[in-house]
Amino acid sequence: MSDQPSEPSRPPEKPEEAGTPRPPEQPDPPVTSEAAKPAEVAATPSADKPQPARARTAGARAAAGKPGGPWQHAAGASGAKDDGVTARLRPAAPPLIRPAVLWSVLATAVLSALFLGDGIGVNLLIVAVPAALAAFFAARAAGRRLRPWTATWALGGLALLAIPALRDAGWPTFLAVVSALALGSLALHGSRSWLGVLVGSLGLFDSVVPGIIWGVRGIRARADGSRARWGAALRTTAVALVLLVVFGTLFASADAAFADLLGNLMPDASIGEGPWRIFLFALGLAGALAAAYAAAAPVRWDGLTVRPGKPRGRAEWALPLMVLNLLFAAFITLQLVVLLGGYEKVRAETGLDHAEYARQGFWQLLWATLLTLLVIALALRWAPRGGSRDRTLVRAVLGTLCVLTLVVVASALRRMDLYVEEYGLTRLRISVAAMELWLGVVLILILAAGLFGARFLPRAIAVSAAAGVLAFGLLSPDGLIAEQNVQRFENSTSTAIDIDYVKDLSADAVPALDRLPEPERSCALRIIQNEVLHADTPWYATSWGEARAKEILEKRPVEGDGRDCYRAGRSGTRDGYQPDDDGYDPY
Repeated sequence: MSDQPSEPSRPPEKPEEAGTPRPPEQPDPPVTSEAAKPAEVAATPSADKPQPARARTAGARAAAGKPGGPWQHAAGASGAKDDGVTARLRPAAPPLIRPAVLWSVLATAVLSALFLGDGIGVNLLIVAVPAALAAFFAARAAGRRLRPWTATWALGGLALLAIPALRDAGWPTFLAVVSALALGSLALHGSRSWLGVLVGSLGLFDSVVPGIIWGVRGIRARADGSRARWGAALRTTAVALVLLVVFGTLFASADAAFADLLGNLMPDASIGEGPWRIFLFALGLAGALAAAYAAAAPVRWDGLTVRPGKPRGRAEWALPLMVLNLLFAAFITLQLVVLLGGYEKVRAETGLDHAEYARQGFWQLLWATLLTLLVIALALRWAPRGGSRDRTLVRAVLGTLCVLTLVVVASALRRMDLYVEEYGLTRLRISVAAMELWLGVVLILILAAGLFGARFLPRAIAVSAAAGVLAFGLLSPDGLIAEQNVQRFENSTSTAIDIDYVKDLSADAVPALDRLPEPERSCALRIIQNEVLHADTPWYATSWGEARAKEILEKRPVEGDGRDCYRAGRSGTRDGYQPDDDGYDPY
């Protein structure tokens, strides 16, 4: 149902009598409105097709110089000033914003102002729920159905927002929040091509300004016809707030336990935080409106296409890749020789011990994997596409390259394992190892696409990246780092634990560091205890890792005044070499 006024009825035309001379036709006056010109270029109706009533009404308004309806700017319309590619991407204007969407947007803004000002924790999930409901209501009002991939993106985004509620470490939390925003944007736009998935993961930002305009126009349109209902709603809300404040204050003053419960549940907001809270309110309002607008009128980012490269001849295309495959095979053969016991010969020629040999080659192998993926992408762009023989050639050459690269990935991971076994685990080492492991998953997906088709490959790679970020956060990297270093210390693999490094880990490392003997335990936990026990963080901004660390440190606080820490953990090194005087360690 359109919100445009219906076309006024016209009087019936009298039939012309035979022999009656027809007056000369007068040309239409030129349209002087600048806003109507792009619309004429974007969509000119054909002469043999009648125009719909809505289009004629909008054209009549534009010719008369009168403003059109609030939803007149549709795909390729004059207000958007779209032409070419963008005209095909822009959807039709969404319907009038529904009350359910407005209430969900308002709830998102209020919860953002109340809960997001004290840190990050379960409050992100609390704010995300009404924002997701706003998008759901807007999509249903626009007639969009819930598809399997949409549900996959949405559930994946909500699962990623659970990482800040579980982990205290900032770096996996940052990765999880960014990935959740990308998955939420994909859920709203439903992209499936390479460019669609890449641009669609950032497409939510394109809907911020149109979403705000859409919300303002919808509020104006509904306020004009329902002033009495808005007044009743405001009065009801005011009365409810007064009753809650009065009786809540009385009950809190009558019972200390109830007062403590209210103090823990209610956000701690002061007048001095007013500007910050207002900014968070506006941020939540704009974000929820953008999500709802994108759900009702998603931009079709799949319309962005890249012209395929010129196909090359078989010999011109295949010979360089075959030479690269031979080089990979020679390198892998040498790696097998080393792994099977030929390391002594390599050591005699290079003078490197086992750990140094492993560390020296890991970064080169990581770059080799990344460059191989780039080579595969470029090779597919200029691959021969003449028939079944060309497809068989492409699959054979690139499939061999993918298999050989998987062996390189395994070699890189084995080198990192040797180095970690010798010198311990760090944040950088676990991060690049996880990156290398994900690149191996991408290669397996490319192999599967060569066998079963590449229709789902862009979305499958995006899902694998999101799943990797989720698994990385759930495994608690800081906890794994502390656990591995403590085990090396307990098994006498290392004569000392690197206190200077583990003391800067997050509260997720406390359960593992709590097993250290004194004085190493107190030296490793002193900084974390000062941050955890002295932090006045509300429940909604406290992670499970921080709460668990606080419970452990309250039962068993650190001992001493820190004087023994100058001698603890100084006899060993983390990297096989002494760090610089300024403490800088690039690895």
